[in-house]
Amino acid sequence: MKILVTGNAGFIGFHVAKALLERGDEVVGFDVVNDYYDPKLKEARLRNLEETNRRTNSGYHFVRANLAERAAVETCFADHKFDRVIHLAAQAGVRYSLENPHAYVESNIVAFTNMLEACRHAGVAHLTYASTSSVYGANTNMPFSEHRPADHPLQFYAATKRANELMAHSYSHLFRLPTTGLRFFTVYGPWGRPDMALFLFTKSILAGEPIELFNNGNHTRDFTYVEDIAQGVIRASDQPAAPNSAWDSGDPDPATSSAPWRIFNIGNNNPVKLTEYVEALEVVLRRKAIVKLLPLQPGDVPDTFADVSELENAVHYKPNTPVREGVAEFVKWFRSYYQ
Repeated sequence: MKILVTGNAGFIGFHVAKALLERGDEVVGFDVVNDYYDPKLKEARLRNLEETNRRTNSGYHFVRANLAERAAVETCFADHKFDRVIHLAAQAGVRYSLENPHAYVESNIVAFTNMLEACRHAGVAHLTYASTSSVYGANTNMPFSEHRPADHPLQFYAATKRANELMAHSYSHLFRLPTTGLRFFTVYGPWGRPDMALFLFTKSILAGEPIELFNNGNHTRDFTYVEDIAQGVIRASDQPAAPNSAWDSGDPDPATSSAPWRIFNIGNNNPVKLTEYVEALEVVLRRKAIVKLLPLQPGDVPDTFADVSELENAVHYKPNTPVREGVAEFVKWFRSYYQ
């Protein structure tokens, strides 16, 4: 198939694009390559994709442009006929959304509108897009299930991703555009973002500097290895969303619809305490962390735990990489990349 992957210079987008090329799909990547974090890391990911394409000869083309610019998106869709679209480009980061909410409107709302419109007019068979576990917000009923409401986000970032889910539903209903939203749970692994905990912890421990554990280290997270995420994304994309014939408007299911629209969690289904995550890192690095305990930060969710039964039933896949194994793979990459 010919597949558009937006955000392919980003952490998850890179892994998805690479896996598609290795499977033999033709990939068009689309990314503005901004400076939210080190552009050198993004450029290195792009070079890796070029190398993967030379090895697989699958067909790879990269568009360097801003998805919030409608003309750039329209040109891309005019130049290519896509069988699938996987939309992973977004402004990420929970805490940054407290500082610069306008960046989230441009990248997560305006850009997503452009993608919906482009997919609608091009007759794309299936749009799969990234959402987040952060949409569960104030909900403490765990494990988090797609079949329960997610309407109390605690950060503006989460609010924009929940808006994406609702925007997608309107297009699925009005124009019968099949859409699948994927709620990612704390993704980590090789080529990860420098602003994420594992990257920051590794860098600080190796430098002999203290690491900061918010909520006094009592957070639990459903840490999910990035290659598991990539496989889940691809399997979901391969199976276009379909209407739920049993959907009841008198008792509406938040995860499905009478339209070709659905929501899935993608998580490891095995929450780990933050202190255990650090211990796994200490074992691999063979160094003890200097820990600074801090209170809960504004917008932070204390715990996450994914019910992934719907994903498993629908696409016959469940993330299962143990945290210790995933952390070891990250450190292996980190040492190699930064020598």
